[in-house]
Amino acid sequence: MSAGENSVGSSEDRVALHYATENLEERILRAFEAAGKARASVTADDLMAVDEFHIGGREATEEIAAQMQLRRGIGLLDVGSGIGGPARYFASVHGCAVTGIDLTPEYVRTARALTALVGMSPAVKFEQGNAMHLPFADETFEGAYIFHVGMNAEDKSKLFRELKRVLRPGSVLAIYDVMRIGPGDLQFPVPWASAVQESFVASVEDYRNALAYEGFSILAERERKEFAIDFFERMRQRTAQEGPQPFGIHLIMGETGVAKTSNVLDALRRGVIAPVQMFART
Repeated sequence: MSAGENSVGSSEDRVALHYATENLEERILRAFEAAGKARASVTADDLMAVDEFHIGGREATEEIAAQMQLRRGIGLLDVGSGIGGPARYFASVHGCAVTGIDLTPEYVRTARALTALVGMSPAVKFEQGNAMHLPFADETFEGAYIFHVGMNAEDKSKLFRELKRVLRPGSVLAIYDVMRIGPGDLQFPVPWASAVQESFVASVEDYRNALAYEGFSILAERERKEFAIDFFERMRQRTAQEGPQPFGIHLIMGETGVAKTSNVLDALRRGVIAPVQMFART
């Protein structure tokens, strides 16, 4: 879920610092052990509660995948791959060969370790790198997706220019980002930023314009505001009924997780932001 350009003192440095989490793999596996699940028996499905770090989790991933015109063996690029949940899903369920790239070294280390743990390393690989300067040759991939990445990318056109470069003609790009849908300020922290200097939430129109400018044709888009509010309400109700869950995205968000989700829910209810699905073709 992190992407950007890593220069000293830059907004991208602050983004990387925001996502940095020490010993993330160990904390995740200890949470499973505390719940009575041995490390050696952890499966990709078990990880679903913690490794789908975007609004709606696996439910959102499945809906997006259904609209990506996937086929077995297709080479997919996951930009801002986090600890690898969507990448493992696309590989295991749809038979795709997935390459993930993320700015945050600890995310990449954790993604590799968890993928090896569940026996999926041959089909999924991860690299630490910069979404603004993708370390891949032209026309390498047959599809790509970004889930909650654009909020950390100040220059959307540059991001889409790089994606178009590494995609083959006719490829589908799926975008699932939090976008601005109305006036109002965000309160920080939020899951993608600790302060305003790391947050580059743009409007749906901004995305449309940047995609068109870089030569993409927009196929479809869908606002998911009500879905997002329902998702957070279900999380809250489950916690109220069952108590704190032993594993979940709070393991990634850390001690400020409650504040981050509360601030997002507040902005959703005020009509300031919403997650939006967009599909575009090169």
